[in-house]
Amino acid sequence: MPRKKIKKLMPDHQTIKENKYLKIFGPLIHNANLWHLNRRSVAKAFAVGLFCAFIPIPFQMVLAAGIAIIVQANLPLSVALVWITNPITMPFIFYFCYVVGVWVLGEEEQHFAFEASWDWVVDSLSTIGPAFLLGCAICAVVFGIIAYFSIRLLWRYSVARDWKKRQLR
Repeated sequence: MPRKKIKKLMPDHQTIKENKYLKIFGPLIHNANLWHLNRRSVAKAFAVGLFCAFIPIPFQMVLAAGIAIIVQANLPLSVALVWITNPITMPFIFYFCYVVGVWVLGEEEQHFAFEASWDWVVDSLSTIGPAFLLGCAICAVVFGIIAYFSIRLLWRYSVARDWKKRQLR
């Protein structure tokens, strides 16, 4: 079953409950429904996690936890999936988002050199910012929707396959 495979990959409940950034949610984080693994909660968690992964803000995990609490998605999985955009993958993913934004706006791609400074960020908001932010929004929604329906289909396929195996025995 998918539940067993996902349980192996999930972070420990206690670790997440004790995270200092997630303490802002108080008793909401102790809701038992946020910790269950079923088809609906896992599909919602993938949608929330991938949606938040494409949002270019700090503390994406807190945003994912807040949305997971609101939509009753699996909290640990939502928070863990945000790490798809980690320091290694972030440049590639966000450049892809920029290219998507440029394509949608019908603009020409601008060449730029990244600098780790606040001045560069402020200057870039007027030049590459609109295309980048639009691309991030589009990718967040599209990948979130694809993840939701893909997990639902994969879960259903896995359960049907297990039923057929039991019938053959």
